[in-house]
Amino acid sequence: MQVQKLRLKKGWSQQQLADFSGLSVRTVQRIEAGQPASTETLKSLAAVFEVDFASLNPEPSMTTAILSNSLEREESEAFLHVRKLRGFYIHLMQYAVVIPVLWGINFFTNTHYLWAIWPTLGWGLGILMHGFRVFKLSVFFGPQWEKREVEKRLGRPL
Repeated sequence: MQVQKLRLKKGWSQQQLADFSGLSVRTVQRIEAGQPASTETLKSLAAVFEVDFASLNPEPSMTTAILSNSLEREESEAFLHVRKLRGFYIHLMQYAVVIPVLWGINFFTNTHYLWAIWPTLGWGLGILMHGFRVFKLSVFFGPQWEKREVEKRLGRPL
């Protein structure tokens, strides 16, 4: 924290800072550990270090709060996308393991009827749709289509 940096810059121990500021050593330790301090404590420390009180107790600005909120939202969206991607890859691996087993069973038990084609096609279609959803490959009804339809409905040129 800022207090610890200032103390070390002066070459003081925590005991010396406590003596100079009139605070207890435990209070100095808590402040340096990042726990909040009272206004009076911070004013006392600011006087000892001969710095402005505001430099010891910086208030987060609105832009900092908005930027922090935006970064948290982007991070949560990234985690959500990675979870969806992991789910897709697990789905794809299951398909890659189970379908060859089904084809093997089909060839060893009944070579006259290829019943394994149905799970292959059905599950393959499910994998394809899952991939479209994860990778946002909505070719037919995606965001571009929506934009074109809205513009058409409003009578605006494309």
